[in-house]
Amino acid sequence: MVKGRGTVSNGISGRFDDIKRDVDGDWRDKSAEIDEPTCKIRTDVTIEAPKTIITFNKSPDIPFDRSINAYRGCEHGCVYCFARPSHAYHNLSPGLDFETKLFAKPSAAELLKHELAASNYTVRPIAIGTNTDPYQPIEKRYQITRSILEIMLETRHPIGITTKSDRILHDIDLLTNLAALRLTSVALSITTLDNAIARTLEPRAASPKKRLEAIRLLSAAGISCYVNIAPVIPAITDHELEHIAAAAAEAGATGLAAIPIRLPWEVAPLFEEWLAAHFPDRAAKVMTIIRSLRGGKRNDPRFFHRRRGQGPWADLLKNRMERLRSKYGFEKNRYNLRTDIFIPPDPHGQMRLDL
Repeated sequence: MVKGRGTVSNGISGRFDDIKRDVDGDWRDKSAEIDEPTCKIRTDVTIEAPKTIITFNKSPDIPFDRSINAYRGCEHGCVYCFARPSHAYHNLSPGLDFETKLFAKPSAAELLKHELAASNYTVRPIAIGTNTDPYQPIEKRYQITRSILEIMLETRHPIGITTKSDRILHDIDLLTNLAALRLTSVALSITTLDNAIARTLEPRAASPKKRLEAIRLLSAAGISCYVNIAPVIPAITDHELEHIAAAAAEAGATGLAAIPIRLPWEVAPLFEEWLAAHFPDRAAKVMTIIRSLRGGKRNDPRFFHRRRGQGPWADLLKNRMERLRSKYGFEKNRYNLRTDIFIPPDPHGQMRLDL
């Protein structure tokens, strides 16, 4: 295991190309055989120059049809992250590579202005943080998410944000102005309130306490905040639903949602390795429940099943969430944002001065 990182291994996927990494006798190959590597694994960032920045989808089971991902890979290192398999497209490992070999898109704001200025553009909320976290540590250096928010405010465009970082507070000035126009809502992901579990499950994300404090401060500033209990892990974190809901309500959150863990492609073996390393006493039980949720498999990618699961455990989760929403008056619909005040950006790149 690598201290401060989420996954146990770094195997290449092989789904797209038959690429293998061979040891060459380097001293670091030997260091990988022990629990604590001799050399620290550092984070590398590659600059990416995409041609477009808005990604559109036709998924019937998510509440948005477009999103922006400022980064590929995520330094938070959450072992359960369903975005890990995307690193296989780059012939990189969904394991440690996903959390140490990152891609940043500094041209995102420029591309966004160009796409919003198109004569055929139709306004609907844009979601950010749906794949990798827009407020992961490298945002401090690149400020890509902030530049996107500046465009949203300039054009009066609605945007929904999902994060598990209190770094979002660095942009509370922009978010406050967007919220005053009913153009934004924020979802904080809180998987557990147990610091010991959080340190191994999502090692470089903000602590649960910091996330709750972020909700408190954002709510006090008039910014609508939701809590995503995602993922819910059977026999590891599922007993915390009621505690998380109570803490979220006390912090000022107005909405609550929960999604059972998903294990697509390479995430499944990575998660099983994590279980064996940190919860060997209940690993078999956890996977048995997950299979019962996913029709006997480790994952079920079908629409209307992937985010809910099936069977008695899924039904129990649904009933518990309905009771918690009723008890605390939580909303269920997150994207109730305005789309009628959009102002297309100046195609010549001039910023408006009446903000």
